[in-house]
Amino acid sequence: MSSAFRRVLVLAALFALSLVVTGAAAPAGGPPSGPPNTKLAGVDIDATTIPQLQSLMNDHRINAVDLTNFYLRRIRQLNPLLDAVITVSPTALADARAADAARRDGDHRPLLGMPIILKDNVDTSGMPTTAGSWALAGSTPADAFIAKQLKAAGAILIGKANLSEWANFRSGPSSSGWSGIPGQTNMPYVLDRNPCGSSSGSGVSAAADLAVAAVGTETDGSIVCPSGANGDVGIKPTLGLWSRAGVVPISAEQDTAGPIARNVTDAAVLLGAATGVDPRDAATSAQAGHAFTDYTRFLNDNALRGARIGVWRAGTYDPALVGSVVDPILANVTSALRAQGATVVEGTDIDLSATANEFPALLCEFKSDIATYLHTYVHGTNPVTGAPYPQTLADLIAFDHAHPNLEGPWNDAVFDAGQATNGRDAACTALRAATTPPVQAAIDGLMAANHLDAIIALTNGPAWPTNDNPNEGDLNGHFEYFVGSSTAAAVSGYPDITVPAGYDQGLPLGITFIGRRWAEPKLLGLAYDYEQATHVRVPPQFIPTIGDALFPGVPNP
Repeated sequence: MSSAFRRVLVLAALFALSLVVTGAAAPAGGPPSGPPNTKLAGVDIDATTIPQLQSLMNDHRINAVDLTNFYLRRIRQLNPLLDAVITVSPTALADARAADAARRDGDHRPLLGMPIILKDNVDTSGMPTTAGSWALAGSTPADAFIAKQLKAAGAILIGKANLSEWANFRSGPSSSGWSGIPGQTNMPYVLDRNPCGSSSGSGVSAAADLAVAAVGTETDGSIVCPSGANGDVGIKPTLGLWSRAGVVPISAEQDTAGPIARNVTDAAVLLGAATGVDPRDAATSAQAGHAFTDYTRFLNDNALRGARIGVWRAGTYDPALVGSVVDPILANVTSALRAQGATVVEGTDIDLSATANEFPALLCEFKSDIATYLHTYVHGTNPVTGAPYPQTLADLIAFDHAHPNLEGPWNDAVFDAGQATNGRDAACTALRAATTPPVQAAIDGLMAANHLDAIIALTNGPAWPTNDNPNEGDLNGHFEYFVGSSTAAAVSGYPDITVPAGYDQGLPLGITFIGRRWAEPKLLGLAYDYEQATHVRVPPQFIPTIGDALFPGVPNP
């Protein structure tokens, strides 16, 4: 990959895709007496899956009220350090009591009594949906389709997670995990390192045991990067598997919500619970015959035996990282894959040349799609300003200019670039046509030619120190240390799953499994087998700092 082309990819990721940035410094201290205990009634909740929790509840070892109180206590203890949760549901305990009553009546839904946190760009009745911005403070649309599905499966929606404001599609530079309402999210392994974004709060909430699992959203990287950076499992589903209706958008051509959890099992349970055909999202009609309400049936600890796994070593990162970060992790991963009986195929790099048009396409799509969301779901008066809620991108820009005390210190560079387009016109359609189909063809062709079941790539690099200087961006200006591999699945609309793969001086790194459209069953089996064979994840310890090095193991330029 040429350095010029690599810079195009990285710059696109910086502005559009929630993977870069700077931000406010973390608090200096950790929890007063070390990390709070994760045990409840003698059970280590951090290491217990949703099916195991259900069995414990059926055996009367714990109940939903106990579990909900466990998470509420942890939010009270840890959120002052992490700023991962924007809102706690005022009905959480009432919902837990109702779940316990339903269980006594013989109810056995897959998420019954399980507290789940949703990113604060997913509409939820009873809690505001703000995308982190004061422009939407107090906005309470009805439940999004996926929120309804999770409730129907028995979930307790315990709160809303912080995020990179507007899914990090507002400013350049910006801070991954910063939004105007709560401020900067901090990652739980090392508090002054960045949690990646834009589903920062969701990734941190799952890792730090602030909920059983979380829901994030992704346009390009915003599920897999915070999952990788926080030692989680994250699934970016095939576009159309989860409804996008009632989710604050960047672009309907790439947006999707998806699960973030501490293990593959919980991610699979959550994935199935939110599937379904939504009349308000035409893309979901294509899932017929491809979607399942129970993906745990595909969790097979022999799935790698006989599988062919391609290795994408180029990814979207600079060769400067290959020797120090990329190669050692990939060596460990490929060794584990071979030990499980997989054939590892080298030289299977995905051609991303068509993605030069991704950012321009997102800009014009965003201008139209955000206005559609605002017109459809946001009505009435902002209780903070007393003015009507914004209804267009121009209105959002005007709000930021009028309220720099609420929406600083970042600029509106991406908003302005989107506003300068004509929205979804013929030129915008042409940009998308020149972007997504070629990437789909590249993945399909590569996998067919090499008879691959999946392609792996490093998910993320070591988390960078968060920086509060609004004039600097993306890794304090050092583009050459950016790591990511999300663009292929994001632009194609195909699924990918990240699983913990290793650590660099205590900072988690993930490995991503990429597949073809509707390949979730295959990818879940492969990811589960890898997870069970390696057991890489360790819980966070909330270390205040590991020093000032930009990246451990990588010399500063």
